[in-house]
Amino acid sequence: MSKSPDDDRVAPPETASTRRHILSIAVEDYYHASAFRKLVTPSHWYRFEGRISANTRQALDLLDEYGAKATFFTLGWVADEMPEVVREIAQRGHEVASKGYFHRAVQEMSPDEFREDLQRSRRAIERATGTRVIGYRAAQGHLGPADLWALDILAEQGFVYDSSFYPRVRSVSAEPWRRFPFTHRHGDTEIREFPLATWDWMGWHLPIAGGAYLRHIPHRIVSRAIANRVKEHDSPLVMYFHTWELDNNLPKITAAPGHAQLRQYRNIEKMPSKLRYYLRRYNFQSIRDFMDLQPEAAAAQVEVAGPVLPILDASVARLPITLVVPCFNEERVLPYLYNTLKRLAQDFSTTYDMRIVFVDDGSSDGTWIALQKTFGASPACQFVQHSKNRGVAEAILTGVRAAETEIVCSIDCDCTYDPHQLADLIPLLTDDTALVTASPYHPQGHVKNVPEWRLFLSKGLSFLYRRLFRQKLHTYTSCFRVYRRSQVQDVQLRETGFLGVAELLIVLDHKGRRIVEHPAVLEVRLLGHSKMKVLRAIRGHVRLLWRTFIERRSGQPPVSMPPRPKEHR
Repeated sequence: MSKSPDDDRVAPPETASTRRHILSIAVEDYYHASAFRKLVTPSHWYRFEGRISANTRQALDLLDEYGAKATFFTLGWVADEMPEVVREIAQRGHEVASKGYFHRAVQEMSPDEFREDLQRSRRAIERATGTRVIGYRAAQGHLGPADLWALDILAEQGFVYDSSFYPRVRSVSAEPWRRFPFTHRHGDTEIREFPLATWDWMGWHLPIAGGAYLRHIPHRIVSRAIANRVKEHDSPLVMYFHTWELDNNLPKITAAPGHAQLRQYRNIEKMPSKLRYYLRRYNFQSIRDFMDLQPEAAAAQVEVAGPVLPILDASVARLPITLVVPCFNEERVLPYLYNTLKRLAQDFSTTYDMRIVFVDDGSSDGTWIALQKTFGASPACQFVQHSKNRGVAEAILTGVRAAETEIVCSIDCDCTYDPHQLADLIPLLTDDTALVTASPYHPQGHVKNVPEWRLFLSKGLSFLYRRLFRQKLHTYTSCFRVYRRSQVQDVQLRETGFLGVAELLIVLDHKGRRIVEHPAVLEVRLLGHSKMKVLRAIRGHVRLLWRTFIERRSGQPPVSMPPRPKEHR
């Protein structure tokens, strides 16, 4: 039976007075991680449940336990959004350095963009800590010999050191000294570089500095490699980890491919014990302390007054609207939904008087309780519960009937359509229009990160529906819509699930009601799992198409179902 790192007490700690090493910590949240960079853009960040505060304090407590100090490389965005977290790092005796403003690779930016990013990040961190920022690490990827221009700009901007080099495999075989701390000179300025630690094995430089390498490489191998690296070289061991790697309950971004999820979540529960192993054995300091530098006060910043939040004029009428949010087993998604709706309410506050109806469609998890806990304090929210699952279309109609406004919008609980797009859809609901639907398959619409096979099926179904409809649309299956309540509240559907979303259009089209579509952006669901069963949905759509074809040929109207029983409120 193999021992955990915490059980290994054979090797004594290295004598602190003889060797000093460097520990750095990336202050970022799980959704900032490189594994998700193709899925999660900065425009999504505000929606996610923030876990930086708790994870950073856990890292600080862990360092206090062993009397260690570290450099916390922090995103400028984090410093602006959570200045109290960054301030606490500095107050507890650690260094706060820059990791850029957004989580971008240096190679993705032009020199001017890189310079602006450095300045913006530095201002944000210094504003939070009151201490001058002297160090930098690239947020995404690493620097190599081809990226020395970035060191030139860092030196020009007055940074004292950088720690972005990660010389792996044979990237510095022609200049092996770049594996260890070196000085880069640019004109009359210079900057010190502290590369992350690697192990030399048969001429190959293998990464061992921390993060995913500590989690994925067997402990017996990586601990011996680190011990050999320390024994063979006088230069400091430069290690790192991320604050989110201390979080044993990370939310799962299920839209990520399997290899990305493996990279992000594997062995996350073992990280605290592995870090304790190294904290016991090595004397870790911040880079600033290693360079024997004292913290300096930041230069005073000239604050430019930002825009004042608008004061609502009671004499100006805001358009009353209701958002209907169908929910089925969405307990884990509700923090994401809460942040999204909070921002939407702020942005719509001057134009719309917004109310929200949450419809729990017979969830079997804790969705009903979580809804009331998360949104119950708001008088603008009401809650309706189905005793059993009826499907998304019936849940939407339940919400429409519960609404008290003529204009009713339905959105997805997982926010695959950004609700801010309602600003484009609502004005299209003119007096003679029954429904406005979002259309990602419109020539001007867009789909992000959705698998090609799903797009092929969806567009194929839209093609078939278009053959039967009087009003030609590009998308018939979107749940992201704006309704005129008086036109749809009495509609009874035979298909209550995802099929009912298309059937509602069939009924309105047959009655001659006007339907308008508008191009929209559809994104892949990031959290949780889709409730749609693909093969069952395809069979259902084919059945609905055939039934509609027969009814249209015979001139029969769609058959209405008897009214549904009342819901619990």
